[in-house]
Amino acid sequence: MAWIAKNSATMQIDRRDEPYLTLALKKQLEDDVIPRYDTRMAATMPALHLVQDTHGWLPHQAIEEIADFLGLPASQVLDTATFYEEYWLKPHGKYVIWVCQSLSCEILGQPALINKIKTHLGIEVGETTDDGKFTLMDVECLGSCGTAPCALVNHKLHENITAENFQSVLDALE
Repeated sequence: MAWIAKNSATMQIDRRDEPYLTLALKKQLEDDVIPRYDTRMAATMPALHLVQDTHGWLPHQAIEEIADFLGLPASQVLDTATFYEEYWLKPHGKYVIWVCQSLSCEILGQPALINKIKTHLGIEVGETTDDGKFTLMDVECLGSCGTAPCALVNHKLHENITAENFQSVLDALE
């Protein structure tokens, strides 16, 4: 099988004058995070989380800044950011809806739930509404099989949901 490769060597990175990894964030990493690890490389994920929590996503400039700060190749930090679903390399909606697609959620109505949300918002899984308000994602498991189906809206878990009762969750956010 042939490898599919992106021509990232010539990729143009949008840059801004102000760094994403500010002096305050660097100090927080130096004081609170890095001392907990044997190597600076081990702080890659916490550094990514810190910058993402501050800015809402991880622009490529931020990836380079984190790599430089930790003394790592930018490609290694980018590999980490693209491996895990929890990191955003493009802006997402104000509300991120993660719908669990585990077996128990699927058996108990997840397909109808996800279809209702897609229809209501007019987007597919992985997309953001034009107004930037909602991003719809699916996730392998939210660990709430006893209360399936479930979904996470930002950091709030909604359990025992159906296509019908989840509408009230969406209405409360709009």
